[in-house]
Amino acid sequence: MTWLTSLGRYYMLMVRTFSKPEKFSIYRKQITKEIESLGIGSLGIVAIISMFMGAVITIQSAFGFESPWIPLYAVGVASRDSIVLEFSPTIVSLILAGKVGSNIASEIGTMRVTEQIDALEIMGINPSGYLILPKIVAAVFINPFLIIISMFLALLGGYVAGIFTHAVTSYEYIYGIQYDFRPFNVTYALVKTVVFAFIITSVSAYHGFYTNGGALEVGRSSTKAVVYSSIIILLFNVLITQLLLA
Repeated sequence: MTWLTSLGRYYMLMVRTFSKPEKFSIYRKQITKEIESLGIGSLGIVAIISMFMGAVITIQSAFGFESPWIPLYAVGVASRDSIVLEFSPTIVSLILAGKVGSNIASEIGTMRVTEQIDALEIMGINPSGYLILPKIVAAVFINPFLIIISMFLALLGGYVAGIFTHAVTSYEYIYGIQYDFRPFNVTYALVKTVVFAFIITSVSAYHGFYTNGGALEVGRSSTKAVVYSSIIILLFNVLITQLLLA
């Protein structure tokens, strides 16, 4: 019954979050601030991880294609599909669940234990809408851009690694990433990204919003936010893949 209670509380929180805002001008400022915090603030780690993971994916693909019957451009094809279909939308989202999710849970959890959320309620402000809605809107808007940048940098990292390790030639790699390219794969990746962005922000905000106790509980809420966000992302990854690709 515990998980049913949590599901009900999460649903009620989302209903309050998406209720009509009091002042749209305040929400616009908050959304802009959250885009800078959640999106621009995550660009550095997304770029570094994408470059190195793209390099590793390309080297591993070249290592697996040793047969002379397999054309060398297959390295580019395998790297492209691995990056576009799974690495950038799913793995990067799991990394963002750790970085962004813990930040959201700890921020809202701290406001809860220091009674700042109670103060907002006394002033007649909807705290769930004021604190959570801008984060959800900002993440759903900015995360697809982060994932597209991740795809580009991962493919670039794969290109650089392939050339420097002589695993693949420049021509074969570029020909491979263009060979039989399906634009729907990018659409599939962006659909997953939007769903994952909603999960990261809403689940993390839920755990922060219902934090009870002191600083120790804030830390526990942050840990729960990361764990539950990651598990739900993996679950929805299977469901969306079955719906869109099966």
